[in-house]
Amino acid sequence: MYSIEEFDEAKTKVLKYICYKKRTESEVKNKFIKVINEELLEDVIEELKNIGYIDDEKYILRAINEFMNLKYMSIKEIKYKLMTKGIKSNIIEDYIDNNYDKLLEYEKNSAKKIAIKKSNLKKQEIKMYLIKKGYKEESIREAI
Repeated sequence: MYSIEEFDEAKTKVLKYICYKKRTESEVKNKFIKVINEELLEDVIEELKNIGYIDDEKYILRAINEFMNLKYMSIKEIKYKLMTKGIKSNIIEDYIDNNYDKLLEYEKNSAKKIAIKKSNLKKQEIKMYLIKKGYKEESIREAI
């Protein structure tokens, strides 16, 4: 077991880490697993989840909004990016399923913008580039 002081100290460390930049539960675990007792870390994470400081579903929402405003990505790339943050695939899949139309529209627009940017290339080269990036056939067809 651990003391209240140890809990508060661990909680403060984790809070500093997640207040600097929003983090997923997995990122927090990976960062502190070697410096904070595992049971203590689990309790700190649980407490921070309960009060809303760690929330993977909100993280997905923020991250996807950021991607949509700043980058051109396929749905597959978005999914991969979120998985690298340690978010469980079922949470990612649920978000994608519930927002599929919006994400597909974004993917089509991204593919069109990439096709315009790469208009100096042959259509086949653009198509291959988009396939490599994980774009759906439907999005590629519309872009080209």
